[in-house]
This record gives sequence, structure tokens and C-alpha cells, in this order.
Amino acid sequence: MPAGRAAGLGGFGIVVALVVFLLTGDPSALFGAAAGGAPGAAVPAAPPSAHEQELREFVGVTLRDTEVVWDKLFQSMGRRYESPKLVLFSGRVDSACGMASAAAGPFYCAPDQDVYLDLSFYETMRDQFGAGGDFAMAYVVAHEVGHHVQNLLGTMDKVNQRRSRMNERDANALSVRLELQADYYAGVWAHHARSMAELDRTDIQEAITAANAIGDDTLQKQAQGYVVPDAFTHGTSEQRVRWFMKGFESGDPRGGDTFSVRNL
Repeated sequence: MPAGRAAGLGGFGIVVALVVFLLTGDPSALFGAAAGGAPGAAVPAAPPSAHEQELREFVGVTLRDTEVVWDKLFQSMGRRYESPKLVLFSGRVDSACGMASAAAGPFYCAPDQDVYLDLSFYETMRDQFGAGGDFAMAYVVAHEVGHHVQNLLGTMDKVNQRRSRMNERDANALSVRLELQADYYAGVWAHHARSMAELDRTDIQEAITAANAIGDDTLQKQAQGYVVPDAFTHGTSEQRVRWFMKGFESGDPRGGDTFSVRNL
């Protein structure tokens, strides 16, 4: 489904697009070819409002927090962490993965190692999915950074190679494991950020609410009234919350091997 097509479907289209695109690890197979422009170049937007500026600053601080945490964790693994770049856009953006619209939701593009985020997604989370609050947005950023971690560790490339040789059902199932691991890594970040930012139970609950709101089963029920498990690509609400909490409780990235466990 080309990103431009999803952008024209209205409110229902946003929900359907989120089922496909939301928090995707590598959207290159879903986006249309880039229509010119440099990777990361966003469509010009009006000057940000005071609220938008506040969101920009919060998201920037969150990204810096993830850099501090993952830099230390990579050092403990004898590796060097390379920070992703955050690209804030409005409406649509041209990335190394192709042209994407705001309806695609936040995404990580492996080829350019950038995290893409339209700040209007904050209102979508709050108004359509009942998942408001700053830490709900922090969870979204941390999840996308989790995909960056997967990219640096080589996990994403291995998964994409395996998926290319699978039928759609099996490829979707493998995608679920990739996404749940990113949720786990988001929880790992929250574990370490708790001491840095003095997070409280309300903050963690906001992240849990966000993870619950964007499970495949919840989104499919909202979009079409029933679920199709074989079409799941990110995991159920219960799975997303559980793997986030596993990461939060342990703080150890080595505990997030979603590819070896039989029952997710």
C-alpha cells in the first residue's frame, strides 16, 4: 500500500494504515519509491505552536536519554553505540525507505538509520486510542530506537532476509517477534531511565496504555470489528504490554530474545 494512498482514506484509513505501518521496523517494502528530494527532507510546515514546540523539546530530550542508556549498555557488551537521527516532519516525508505520509505513523528507516516522527501522532494517540501523556510518546520514541538497536546488532537484517523467503503468514509471524523485541528494548530503556528521570507509576502506566492501545488485535477490532491473527505484524495488546514490562523489570537487553521462545 503506497503511503500516498493511505493518506487519502480519512479517519478509517488512518486506523487501517496504523495496522499495517504503526511502529514498523523497516517500511521499505510498504512505501512507494521516493519521489525526489534528499532522504529525510520533510515537506515545509508552518512555524510550530507553543504546544508543538514543547513536544519537540520533549521528544528531543527522550532521544538523548535513550542515547545515554544505550551507549552504556553497548559498552557493557563490548560494542559501540551509534545514535540515530530524529527527523520530525509534517504531512509527508521523503526517507531512504521511500515517501511516507503522516498516516504511516512513526517509523524507523534502517538504510539511513533515522527515526521519523510526525508530532500530530501525539494527538492521534490521545484522541483516537486514549493513550495520552508524555510518557506514551516517550514509549513510541523508545520503541523506534529499539529498532535502531536491532539494526546495529544485525538482528533486523537477518529477520528481513528470512522474511523475504517466507510466505506471508510466516513472514508476519516473524515480524511480530521483531516488534515485540523492540517493545522489550523500550522497556529496558525505561528501566534505566527510571533512575535518571525519576519516573513514577503514572509514567509507566502511560507507556502500558500506549502499548495496549496499538496491539494488532485492538487495532483490527477498531478498524473492522474482528481480528485476523494471521495478519498480525506487531503482536497483540497483551503481548506488547508483557514484553515491554519484561524489559522494564529486567533492564537487561540480553533477556529479549523473542525469536527463541515458543509461546510469545
